[in-house]
Amino acid sequence: MRVFRLIRITTVALRFGLDDILLSHERLRGLRPWVNRVLFWRDLSQPPAVRLRLALEALGPIFVKFGQVLSTRRDILPTDVADELARLQDRVPPFPAEQVIATLERAYRKPVDQVFAAFDRVPVASASVAQVHFADLPDGTPVAVKVLRPGIEDVIEHDLALMQTAASLLERVSADGRRLRPREVVAEFEKSLADELDLTREAANCSQLRRNFRNSRLLLVPAVYWDWCNEQVMVMERMSGIPVSHVDRLVAAGIDLKRLARAGVELFFTQVFRDGFFHADMHPGNIFVAVDAGNHGKYIGLDYGIVGTLSDRDKSYLAQNFIAFFRRDYQRVATAHVESGWVPPDTRVDELEKEVRVVLEPIFDRPLSQISLGRVLMQLFRASRRFNVEIQPQLVLLQKTLLNVEGLGRELDPELDLWTTAKPYLERWMEEQIGPRALQRRLLAEAPYLVSALPELPRLLHQRLLAPPAASDTALKELAAAQRTRSRWLAVVAVLLAVIIALLVERG
Repeated sequence: MRVFRLIRITTVALRFGLDDILLSHERLRGLRPWVNRVLFWRDLSQPPAVRLRLALEALGPIFVKFGQVLSTRRDILPTDVADELARLQDRVPPFPAEQVIATLERAYRKPVDQVFAAFDRVPVASASVAQVHFADLPDGTPVAVKVLRPGIEDVIEHDLALMQTAASLLERVSADGRRLRPREVVAEFEKSLADELDLTREAANCSQLRRNFRNSRLLLVPAVYWDWCNEQVMVMERMSGIPVSHVDRLVAAGIDLKRLARAGVELFFTQVFRDGFFHADMHPGNIFVAVDAGNHGKYIGLDYGIVGTLSDRDKSYLAQNFIAFFRRDYQRVATAHVESGWVPPDTRVDELEKEVRVVLEPIFDRPLSQISLGRVLMQLFRASRRFNVEIQPQLVLLQKTLLNVEGLGRELDPELDLWTTAKPYLERWMEEQIGPRALQRRLLAEAPYLVSALPELPRLLHQRLLAPPAASDTALKELAAAQRTRSRWLAVVAVLLAVIIALLVERG
């Protein structure tokens, strides 16, 4: 099978002239006229980036998904290639209903009509890894059932093996290829696919996000029905709304587009800076808008196969960078890079500051409403690449999601000023990290551990303050006296902490 697949890939690559991209390398340029004579039937009139996209579409769903992942690596890809790959759509023909039923009966070990009161055999959505059907639970609850595509594991295994071989070859023959780190990109893609092939992971992501936004005025997340979920099947609440890209229908339904655009920005920054857990696949196909009376104007999020997580350190780094950038404080941008630990500690801050200034200063010639935060982040990554910055996977996901949010927001409201919407949220978040509220939150988080140590304080204080030194040597006596002094101060601090914690616990 792998041989036939390799032949297929080679044929498609030649048909779309991908070899011409390789032959543009200075070492191989002399071969181009000879190759073009042999392969005279090809059409090379379109730009290389377009031909690459068309080739990936012709190779099938796994290569389409790989192109989508590749499009997020704007820190290493040329802009025209990344923009073209971002146009890839994960739409593939549905697999037959008989295979769906076989998968369900294998997963549940009983006939489908004993699992669901009703099951619609016509899918409502189909993608490379899974497809979705509507059904009713035994109690009549309407649900959406996501079913893994049969045999997808074998297809992925073969295609990944070929991608890994191609990546290794590219690194060997081209210095530019080594700079793009193709093997690292394929490994990242392999991990992403592994997560998507286990639908219990997606169900857990969905459940977490629903808990984060319970009773939210911004977002609806479907409930997960865990008793019907396993690795191959995910059953969730059926949601209804209008796709966010159908602007005319939204207007006809009375949706305020400007408010909706601002809500999308607030929603993104809430996920990132409040929760550190965000939906990382927010393209228009996964976002709907509710129009029923109780939830009118709320976003509906679907497809939680890809999520991003950020630590407190990541969030602080990002907030400081965004705020410093819009204050034109390039030194703070540079020091934030160093403090994050992603730039080598011996990096000269002044040199990094110069690089950041050269890249970002021209942006301020435009109105703030025309500045893309996603592209700002991308340019920061590129500016710091020559300083051996290792861009973390979670930041790549975040930059991709931010670009999606910006594109969506400006499609709804071309005049959307992303910075005006985001700045108050970022500044409020920074105040919460360093102000009295942050101290209160951290003390409450540590309260169980500190309270458990309080009963031992009298014994420890007695040992430290009242017990005489064992040795009679003068130097030892002086050392013991100094230790007792420090212990007294520690005791005072411990008592103060105990009082603060007791007050906070009483209030909380």
